[in-house]
Amino acid sequence: MPVTDLAPGHCEALLRFFGELPEGDLTFIEEEVTDPEVVRAWARGEGGGSRWVAVQDGSDGPVVTGYVAVRPLPGWSDHVGRLRLVVSPAARGSGLGRDLARHALVRAVTAGLTKIVVEVVAEQGAALALFTGLGFRGEAVLVDHVRDREGRLRDLMVLAHHVGDTWAGMDAVGLPEALEG
Repeated sequence: MPVTDLAPGHCEALLRFFGELPEGDLTFIEEEVTDPEVVRAWARGEGGGSRWVAVQDGSDGPVVTGYVAVRPLPGWSDHVGRLRLVVSPAARGSGLGRDLARHALVRAVTAGLTKIVVEVVAEQGAALALFTGLGFRGEAVLVDHVRDREGRLRDLMVLAHHVGDTWAGMDAVGLPEALEG
């Protein structure tokens, strides 16, 4: 499935994508992803960072099946990017999440970021496996940090990918080019 830069022509499809997510998924997304103005601002390049979507053709136009973003942190942490990944329930387990995360990771490194972090709710085993498989390692567990829509407190894991630790060897064997392709 093609991964492409988020553009204004994707706004309605991205809003449908977020609007069709299960309520439980929306709990763990901190941005107001169902607000049309937020999504339109992203498509105009506002809000900082880079954003990509996985899009396929549908009978009523483009259909977004996945979204990924990397936003550099401000100030003294501007070498660090925060990665966000969302995949439609129907596409989970297909490898799309891995493809989107790889795409974002390669682009973040190419843009000069030296550390990429991702936050994952501790119970999300598939997401933890995906990111650790891409070289992310646990840096922190924030106990009872997230409150879900039912009011239950959940632990949040912060995983980090330190570019210098892993990319030097990968670059030597041409893996970044293989990941982009």
